[in-house]
Amino acid sequence: MSEKRPATGIPARRATLALLNGVLEKGRLLSEMTGDKGPLERLKPADKARAQRLATETLRHMEQADKLLGPHLRKRPPLAVHNVLRLGTYEICADGAAPHGVINDLVEIGGRGRQTRHQAGMINAVLRKIAETGPAQWPDLPPAKLPKWMRKQMIADYGKPVVEAMEVAHDKGAPLDISVKTDAEGWAARLGGTVLPTGSVRLTDQGQVSQLAGYDEGGWWVQDAAAALPVRLLAPQKGEKVLDLCAAPGGKTLQMAAAGAGVTALDISETRLVRVRENLRRTGLSARIVAGDALEFSEGGFDAILLDAPCTATGTIRRHPDLPHAKDSSDFAALFELQERMIDHALGLLAPNGRLIFCTCSLLPDEGEIQIEDALKRHPDLQVDSAAIAQMGLDPAWKTAEGGLRLRPDYWAEQGGMDGFYMACLHKS
Repeated sequence: MSEKRPATGIPARRATLALLNGVLEKGRLLSEMTGDKGPLERLKPADKARAQRLATETLRHMEQADKLLGPHLRKRPPLAVHNVLRLGTYEICADGAAPHGVINDLVEIGGRGRQTRHQAGMINAVLRKIAETGPAQWPDLPPAKLPKWMRKQMIADYGKPVVEAMEVAHDKGAPLDISVKTDAEGWAARLGGTVLPTGSVRLTDQGQVSQLAGYDEGGWWVQDAAAALPVRLLAPQKGEKVLDLCAAPGGKTLQMAAAGAGVTALDISETRLVRVRENLRRTGLSARIVAGDALEFSEGGFDAILLDAPCTATGTIRRHPDLPHAKDSSDFAALFELQERMIDHALGLLAPNGRLIFCTCSLLPDEGEIQIEDALKRHPDLQVDSAAIAQMGLDPAWKTAEGGLRLRPDYWAEQGGMDGFYMACLHKS
């Protein structure tokens, strides 16, 4: 356990509980609640960052917290009360917070809450017991398992040992990866990071991103190492006309613009495109921005298209542990159908001999390998360019039977893992 540090105070903890309740009671994603008019709206920047981190890590380690809480509970408490106990258990056992500060704040918050005020005494008693024995037990607890709706299918697709390795990666969380315009070695030295085999720079003790050297001058942008690989597979050339479908938040747009391509960045969300524009401005790169539905975009003649299709985002759980709690599989079939339609539409926008990268930040073969297999059946003139993957210098075992590239959170485990991703390069002959 890390060194004790002083209590943060009630505002951050109250906001953390509002975020936890939003995810676990209402099925909302953390990203949906951290903007304007959300629980963090009136917090100071330090408290806002603290609340986001505590909510993320409490969700990541919720199963471990519940295991420690179980012997001290006669029955499962109401969700709002349970979340107070989960937050307290995580802070006391894993976050290095002083137990008395955690308990005092959470008892006060519980005593004022409409759903928790009758349980303030129980909250106090249980967390005091946790403080006595929990910190010693915490390091021996196994990683949290994926939810049943996802785990069963994942075991069928990958096997139990692989799924367990992914769960270990999810438990450890994700370091900060950045993509640089030039001089990865130089930026790694300047920021105290390391250069990964694919050229991304990985930071393990980064602090506040906007305060890092090079942020204001636009020398780099935040992008997971796995998310940077679709553009490497696309290999955009200077002067090429390229299209980034579903472009926001814009990391891939920046990569292609930095390579000298003429980029059109399209996204259905004008709000999300604001961030793309901000990053282009900060980095001094240029791209044409278009707000619109990808399926209605009709301009053709592109030398290359990158389709980062809407998906279940199951490959980003190590970074977004709220996903398994806020989602289930009820809308998956509609997503699979949308991806199929987007592939077919994107192929029609290519110039002769053009190439298409299809990718998803998903671990589900239905959103990767199977999509490409089905596309090959629908388009007899379509081919997968597997040679492009061989030129990237990656582990040959990551290549899939149909010629795509499958990335998993347990890859590069000793270096901190990567997001789950699938990508393939398609050519029309």
